[in-house]
Amino acid sequence: MSNNLLENTIGFRIPAIVYVLSIIAFTLIAASACSASPERAEHRLPNIIIMYADDLGYGDIGAYGATAISTPNIDALAKSGIQFMDAHASAATCTPSRYSLLTGEYAFRRQAQILRGDAPALIRPGQPTLASMLKSRGYTTAVVGKWHLGLGDDNVDWNGPVKPGPLEVGFDYSFLLPATGDRVPTVYVENHHVVGLEADDPLQVSYQEKIGDRPVGYENPDLLRQGADKLHSGSIVNGISRIGYMEGGKAAEWVDEDFPDIFTGKAIDFIRANKEGPFFLYFPFHDPHVPRLPHKRFQGSTQLGARGDAIVQLDWMTGQIVAELRRLGIEEDTLIVFSSDNGPVLNDGYEDRSVELLGDHKPAGPLRGGKYSAFEAGARVPTLLTWPGAVDPAISDALVSQVDFYASFAALVGSELRPTEAIDSENVLDALLGNSRQGRITLFKQSLGPDSLRSARYKYISPVPALSPSLQAIEQKKGVETGQSVEPQLYDLSNDLGERVDIAAEHPEIVEEMQRAIDAIRQRSNSP
Repeated sequence: MSNNLLENTIGFRIPAIVYVLSIIAFTLIAASACSASPERAEHRLPNIIIMYADDLGYGDIGAYGATAISTPNIDALAKSGIQFMDAHASAATCTPSRYSLLTGEYAFRRQAQILRGDAPALIRPGQPTLASMLKSRGYTTAVVGKWHLGLGDDNVDWNGPVKPGPLEVGFDYSFLLPATGDRVPTVYVENHHVVGLEADDPLQVSYQEKIGDRPVGYENPDLLRQGADKLHSGSIVNGISRIGYMEGGKAAEWVDEDFPDIFTGKAIDFIRANKEGPFFLYFPFHDPHVPRLPHKRFQGSTQLGARGDAIVQLDWMTGQIVAELRRLGIEEDTLIVFSSDNGPVLNDGYEDRSVELLGDHKPAGPLRGGKYSAFEAGARVPTLLTWPGAVDPAISDALVSQVDFYASFAALVGSELRPTEAIDSENVLDALLGNSRQGRITLFKQSLGPDSLRSARYKYISPVPALSPSLQAIEQKKGVETGQSVEPQLYDLSNDLGERVDIAAEHPEIVEEMQRAIDAIRQRSNSP
């Protein structure tokens, strides 16, 4: 970008000597990050845990202003580490954000959208990932929780080895929801196999037509615990109709209310088995994604209904992991990131009274939009980083993206990236560890509709050729402003965090420059 826009973005011109000195300081800090004390220097590289909520909004936890939901364990992470006020998922939907976090590249490079439950593996064998990079540095790696990045190839045989999957892209162990709770198959997959599947009751999945004799929501609404829209009215499992159709596999079916105990238990088992480290645990929660069916221990924890109770459940899971690290004496050897894959949504296919019981709670906080949206609430998400003894508590306004975890953690562990590896990831380790207030200069985000670009001050949303009827339907049914417009939009977040005053017409030079930056990102090749 031009010097004028950079001055507007940062607020002042950086003298050359200051810039050079900052680079030297960053190098020294990154090199010493793993030896913050003489005791730490004697230990291995830090364990790394990424806790990844699903559809958790900027205003959904206490540290970011929520008062109707109690989240003491998550808030404790904020108090003991860095709380980021301007941190972002790379997209406003789940599959693209997860892809970017693990690969360090934007999801549009693989035409990634929200995947169906039987979609083939999006990350293909041989493609570098955060897990494979850390594994090359001696880490034992695991993913426990919601995957939603596809498994196998087309026409997966769920009754045999289900691969390729996480084990083929850098993970040593995996225990998964194959997609998400509102999609079939409603079974766990551990490493390459469906858990609990019986040979005389084979599992089949279809997203094209009804199969088998299992009841479906659109024919048997009287069997449902929650009403559902047309999309979510396929096979009924545990009283909930899902997207898609499923035949057989009865003994392998999950019970939604068991998620917190099953996933937390598997995560703790992995931590205990690898306490000598270093280990990397990617722990993507299902909460508070639909269908929201918290365990009975958490039902009634809030006045907000199932969604609020699911966030309390999420907080409990977070606390259990931290407590186990403390019990094992490895809390100070462990770097934890807590964040979310995109912003909040209330009505997302099921009638669980999340809208009716919302009260004064604001899931997006002061931000506009939500899941699916190009406005800030679509991808600006709560983000916390703690590493006791190495990171001092602070609140940071640095502009950071989850796509940058790859390059930043590569710098932390001393891994040199190839030119074609994690091509969209920037090393912002200094900002992540709280040693600098400067993160990215600009930040690119995807939504279901238009792209957007952030600087420290401005937010630009690119125009669409024509309004999308499918996005208009989302706005009507889900109550989310998607941000689509045939005109460019520009907001000055320094005095308009809620994106209410469009100043694009007043600053055509900024609009032109930010659109050029988006075009350049879109046109960048994976080739060296």
